Amino acid sequence: MNICHTLLTASQAVSAAEALTAGATDIPTLNDAVHNLTEKPEETLSEIGSFFKGLLDSVVAAIPTIILAIVILTVGALITKLTLKLLSKGLSKTKLELTVTKFTMQIVKIVLYTLLVTVVLSILGIPVTSIITVIGTAGVAIGLALQDSLANVAGGFLLMITKPFKIGDYISTNGVEGTVSHISLLHTRLNSLTNQAIFVPNGQAVNATIINNDGNEMRRTDLAIAISYDDDFPKAKKIILDVLENNPSVLKDMELFVRIKEHGSSAIVIAVRAWCRTEDYWTLYFDLMEQIRAAFIEHGITIPFNQVDVHIVGEDARSGKKE
Repeated sequence: MNICHTLLTASQAVSAAEALTAGATDIPTLNDAVHNLTEKPEETLSEIGSFFKGLLDSVVAAIPTIILAIVILTVGALITKLTLKLLSKGLSKTKLELTVTKFTMQIVKIVLYTLLVTVVLSILGIPVTSIITVIGTAGVAIGLALQDSLANVAGGFLLMITKPFKIGDYISTNGVEGTVSHISLLHTRLNSLTNQAIFVPNGQAVNATIINNDGNEMRRTDLAIAISYDDDFPKAKKIILDVLENNPSVLKDMELFVRIKEHGSSAIVIAVRAWCRTEDYWTLYFDLMEQIRAAFIEHGITIPFNQVDVHIVGEDARSGKKE
């Protein structure tokens, strides 16, 4: 009985090994394909034709879906542009600042196009969960690779919230200055006085000292005017006050200041201070410089230049001799 059981077991093992060997040899290889093409060309070509026919049938079956995706992509892009245009007109009629309006438009544009691409991919048969997973994974990878850029995006949001400046303001920050022309997600663009485009990263701008020259409605114009020691200061003061009172840009309800600031090496320096509207600052500054000079010339007030008195000591004085 034991011998029969042993023989049966051995027989089963041999049969299993033969089946495994036969299964391994059934796996097609490149040599088998070449052999079949050589020995059975008609059958092999028929199989190749069946493969391409199935591929073509799959493409033909997918054409309606592809056309639908293209149509939805085109219509969706048009609807998105129309929505952004209507939103822009609506925001322009509100009391929101131009800075906030443009920033909001950028955020809405990114969200709408992201939703459109997601819908198109889902129509093509890609599961929405897979798309969200890919977007999330890509977001994490991009976030790790672009930490500085994300800091700039966060800085852009902080600039929108704190509003240290707006479009059209003339600011100084990080050693540069210019008029704010655009605030994007990553950068703030300034146009310099020489019309150079300066891009300041939002992350740096939000952490730096910002001087906003247009932050208040009024500004004070400070001048330093020099007269000769031989001239009469009260007379010069009256002339300057007359110029200030006759200038239309000077705010008359604010105090006018004309006092001696310094006894310089070559002149008496007079401090002149007058208030104006912020937009009139540079106009008033240059007008006063020109008008005060013209008034001084008219009334005989000397505008001195640097002078040096040189005393020449004779040979006898250096040697200590007396006549």
